[in-house]
Amino acid sequence: MLPHIDRMAGYVPGEQPRDPGSIIKLNTNENPYPPSPRVAEAIQAALADGRLRRYPDPSGTAFREAVARRHGVTPDMVLAGNGSDDCLTILTRAFVGPGDPVAYPTPSYVLYRTLAEIQDARPVEVPFLPDWTLPPDAFAATGAPLAFLANPNSPSGTMLPAAEVAAIARQFPGTLVVDEAYADFADEDCIGLVSELPNLIVSRTLSKGLSLAGLRIGYLIARPEVIEGLNKVKDSYNCDALSLLGGAAALDDADYTRSIRDRVLSTRRRLADAIRALGYSVPDSQANFAWCEGGPPAEEIYDALKAHNILVRLMRYPGREPGLRVTVGTDEQIDRFLDVLGTILQAR
Repeated sequence: MLPHIDRMAGYVPGEQPRDPGSIIKLNTNENPYPPSPRVAEAIQAALADGRLRRYPDPSGTAFREAVARRHGVTPDMVLAGNGSDDCLTILTRAFVGPGDPVAYPTPSYVLYRTLAEIQDARPVEVPFLPDWTLPPDAFAATGAPLAFLANPNSPSGTMLPAAEVAAIARQFPGTLVVDEAYADFADEDCIGLVSELPNLIVSRTLSKGLSLAGLRIGYLIARPEVIEGLNKVKDSYNCDALSLLGGAAALDDADYTRSIRDRVLSTRRRLADAIRALGYSVPDSQANFAWCEGGPPAEEIYDALKAHNILVRLMRYPGREPGLRVTVGTDEQIDRFLDVLGTILQAR
């Protein structure tokens, strides 16, 4: 084992119960609603025609074409990945070497540190301002060849407007990756900036807004010359046939995606208002979760909720009190969560 791998702590995903049973799972930002019916139809067709005995299309042509249709880009601007985490890994391999700085805000997605450490690179954390914004020169002074910006951010759910992201990219001499895992729930996105700013790349996943966390499919949007280089770095068959087919089917069903988005946003508003009424500080979220700080010790509340078969995400960041990130579930799940949380707080 390489010494720098031995030193790593590694990324720890949110808890996935082996037997969910009656557990209300609000800890990993999965969509509470099923994917488009077209996904199952596409997969069933592939199973019926014996397609699984063959390797998948290594470049995911049909999937990339579906992405291009959805976002008004060309297929040569798209790279398919085994979830957006695979896309982020490919980018880190391509742009970062041992000892290089990798910049990202904090608190944010903790995988960025892990990706840097795998390359034996140097993580450089840039603190968010108290209002969850970043100055335009936030990354410029780091000297990093690569910076990650989760937008909307996790755990806060907050989002920098596209104009502010553009200002950051213009001052940053390296490559800025805008990680839009939650953009399906946001008011705007940064895909339109890719053609304008040569150093900006957008990553997306189908795990959240399109309810396909179990299939593992995501993508990058970048300049064609960047995609051409990244294709040299990715695994030969990094996406399986079922994920590519299901992902394309989901992308092409925009009406269904819009319908479940509307349901999630309605519940999100109600969830945030109710948690604030219980005494928590909750930033306005542009994602499918609420970030809760300022209440009783988060560890105690997390344990108490778990005792009632409700899982939320307990998150710790250096220099901050631990907080709770609560995924937007169905209305019934959120009703149960709020009822139990209120009972726990009343009993303290």
